[in-house]
Amino acid sequence: MTYELYYWPTIQGRGEFVRLVLEEAQAPYLDVAREKGGGAGIAALMRFLEGRDVRRPPFAPPYLKAGRLIIGQTANILQFLGPLHGLAPQAARDRIWTHELQLTIADFVAEVHETHHPVASALYYEDQKKEALRRAADFLKNRVPKFLGYFERVLERNNKPARYLVGTRLTYADLSLYQIIAGLSYAFPRAAAKSARKYRRVFALHARVQERPRIAAYLASPRRIAFNQDGIFRHYPELDAR
Repeated sequence: MTYELYYWPTIQGRGEFVRLVLEEAQAPYLDVAREKGGGAGIAALMRFLEGRDVRRPPFAPPYLKAGRLIIGQTANILQFLGPLHGLAPQAARDRIWTHELQLTIADFVAEVHETHHPVASALYYEDQKKEALRRAADFLKNRVPKFLGYFERVLERNNKPARYLVGTRLTYADLSLYQIIAGLSYAFPRAAAKSARKYRRVFALHARVQERPRIAAYLASPRRIAFNQDGIFRHYPELDAR
């Protein structure tokens, strides 16, 4: 089966968490909005959102079509893909724990977005710059240490030496934490450099994931969309740590 991933074609966004899993699993997939021809492109993506052809339409991208099944919400998609492709533990309690970690990452992602859009997503960054400066300062001072400190503890309490978040094998949560660190390093390079000295296990996990052959090949390919000023992770120098 070839999966169909529906997400915006010019940003990494939340769809990137799904792409990383598909790439690591070497699962065949179409990034539909980036494809050309009939049944592809933005029109195909919007057809699902408008719900004309789908009984249970997703709320927003990303969503995944797996045969006749349509799955929305990033964490939900990863919970589906993980066990099928060896990126989730076999034991039920460990699968639930992995999903819990992914939901915490989803909270982290939402807070990242709010550093540059603290008032409303419909407004331009320039329309809420004053509020963004305050929000980003609090995010870097209080929220980043809270989240990264938490994942540092999870790694420390898992296995020694702690290589992964759950058990002894890579899971989709590890891939997602990699993406968080990659995004923070782009958006807040000065703050990320300081964090790397404090949260060594988290940043070591990022480095290990980045070196995995399939991930390294993906990152070097045109399939990997570059970070840019339209995605979740945006680099505004004035928001970075002083």
